[in-house]
Amino acid sequence: MINNSNHKRPGAFLIGSPYLIWVVIFIVVPLIMIFYYGMIDRNGNFTLDNIFAIASPVHAKALRLAIQLAVIATVICLLLAYPLAYILSQTSINRYGFVVFLFILPMWMNFLLRTLAWQTLLEKTGVINNILAFLRLPPLNIINTPAAIVFGMVYNFLPFMVLPIYNSLLKIDKNVINAARDLGANGFKVLQKIIFPLSLPGIISGITMVFIPALTTFVISNLLGGSKILLIGNVIEEEFTHAGNWHLGSGLSIVLMLFIIVNMIASSIFDKNGEGNIL
Repeated sequence: MINNSNHKRPGAFLIGSPYLIWVVIFIVVPLIMIFYYGMIDRNGNFTLDNIFAIASPVHAKALRLAIQLAVIATVICLLLAYPLAYILSQTSINRYGFVVFLFILPMWMNFLLRTLAWQTLLEKTGVINNILAFLRLPPLNIINTPAAIVFGMVYNFLPFMVLPIYNSLLKIDKNVINAARDLGANGFKVLQKIIFPLSLPGIISGITMVFIPALTTFVISNLLGGSKILLIGNVIEEEFTHAGNWHLGSGLSIVLMLFIIVNMIASSIFDKNGEGNIL
């Protein structure tokens, strides 16, 4: 008997070749360049100084602050997203495509424009403070502070937390929940013993999808922090664009890659079956 799968492989390769070319040009090659520049100095000699520069006071402070704000934003997103995802999973809206559209729709607007909009809302003479002044309430002095940066992170990255959790909650077998209730478990016990453990893959996936962009962001801190609060993303951006030191910028980028790899490993461990995927 002729194995038809052998005849399908060339066609499958041709179909997937544009994607492979895209991956090589825009992912593999840039990563190779980052590691190349990060491992040499200006004279082309091998060195690890670019990576160990993360230990300098300025860089360590920027990394520490970036981690702190990213953790805070991730926790806030989780606290907001889990109840929302649970409510959505229990409503009559049971079409996954519609819910995805509902949360993706605001993200069709440019990321920069969304952040600029909140800069206009939060500034001292912005819309929010004008409304507070009209109501004779004290102004909200949040712009150019870490709180404003966290606010921007939560606003921009909240959908990335909601969708994986919602997807995990949808995959929970309702018969398991009904069986627990038949055995006398109250609502809190069902949530604690069944719903939360089974939705853990979505939670881990959501944490990864929020923490990584929050850790590496520089646009939000530039606009809502007034370029006064330097995160590690801002430091790397300045090394590439202003200082022209690709070697140091690449070395610091390699350090951030380590955090990304750790998050991806943790996500793969807790979500082996891809239950938290949003696609």
